[in-house]
Amino acid sequence: MTRGDIIHPPKRETFDLVARTNTDPKGIVRAVDEYVVQPWGLYVARPTPGRVQFHYLESWLLPSLGLRATVFHYNPGHERDHDYYLDVGEYTPGPQVWQSQDHYLDIEVRTGSGADLADVDELLDAVSDGLLAPEIAQQAVQRAVHAVDGLARNGYDLQRWLAGNGMELRWRGL
Repeated sequence: MTRGDIIHPPKRETFDLVARTNTDPKGIVRAVDEYVVQPWGLYVARPTPGRVQFHYLESWLLPSLGLRATVFHYNPGHERDHDYYLDVGEYTPGPQVWQSQDHYLDIEVRTGSGADLADVDELLDAVSDGLLAPEIAQQAVQRAVHAVDGLARNGYDLQRWLAGNGMELRWRGL
């Protein structure tokens, strides 16, 4: 991204456990196949109609870490060189509805080999443009550093790092 590009406001999503829907940042309401609520997070599994790159996604919203861990099920020819995609943000649980606000930073995790932090430029531009408060940006950086450190200490194994924090993730593995 160059400074001349227009930065978007933080992306917000709604996860309605009762209606079994996920409203994306553009306001599109999508059906959810499965929600699983744990004391430490929310699992979401849903198809992604209309997406060329992938046909299904599975995510865990992890409020205490300020992370959303996602596995994308890519269509042939669109595969990526990562196993997990982490979004840094604010994930707010509720009895019937969860809310999320993305804080720009992303981490691509390659199990056993590394993790790449992305979109620092977007975070800085959002602060500069007044779209994100400096203290929220600082918290996002701290969350990202904590995640990369935890991953590094666990051989870049997301499952192992989170299990050590009492979070046993399960995936459909489509």
